[in-house]
Amino acid sequence: MKIVVITLFPELVGQALQYGVLGRAIERGVLAVDTVNPRDFVTDVHKTVDDRPYGGGPGMVLKAEPLRLAMQDAMGRLPAARRILLAADGEPVRQRKVAELAQGSELILVAGRYEGVDERFVEAYIDESLSVGDVVLSGGELPALMVIDAVARLLPGTLGDAESAVQESFTDGLLDWPHYTRPEAWEGRPVPPVLLGGNHAAIDRWRRQQALGRTWRRRPDLLAQRELSKQERKLLDEYLAEQDATRTGAGTQPLREGET
Repeated sequence: MKIVVITLFPELVGQALQYGVLGRAIERGVLAVDTVNPRDFVTDVHKTVDDRPYGGGPGMVLKAEPLRLAMQDAMGRLPAARRILLAADGEPVRQRKVAELAQGSELILVAGRYEGVDERFVEAYIDESLSVGDVVLSGGELPALMVIDAVARLLPGTLGDAESAVQESFTDGLLDWPHYTRPEAWEGRPVPPVLLGGNHAAIDRWRRQQALGRTWRRRPDLLAQRELSKQERKLLDEYLAEQDATRTGAGTQPLREGET
């Protein structure tokens, strides 16, 4: 996978790529990431890449021409790349979108800044806009890095164990199950006994049930989008009954659907 990030802060992107999973993916040749700075294509003494918005209002807007020149440079390196703008008004990033992007071989990511990007550049050069959440950030560099990290994890050879990418939150529409490691007891909290017994069928069943229950509690919107099998419904019903019993036994009201 080859990626070019168009950014006013290439050092910010470059530093983050040196560590952890991304750093190893680059070392192994699984991933290559380069940057293009729109400031390199302007000639005035102040290297101006932004200006006041037409119609008035606060803040500044990234100019179309420096972005166009930066994009043409990036397209010269990656002519077949999908061109993506990271912006607050973009389509929310979901794991299925990440999996789709990982099927390609080239990406150009544009990190927006200031109040936004001149819409004429977006219309002329951007294939789609993506957002990493309903929050406003100072720029698109961190979202771009999040997309790169998520995509890189799905590339063959990035992770030491390919199953790690398969058994993660959102992969099959559910959140991940709880994880435990040594010691067996910590601050009076034991590891669930089922994980210690070596019965892999029972462990798999427990993990699926916990994933269903955790999704129901924390992200019911995900379950609403997913058709549960008969077995999954049974596991979830058992989970909810357990929660009801636990809360009732503790002197609280039983858990009702939708509660967290």
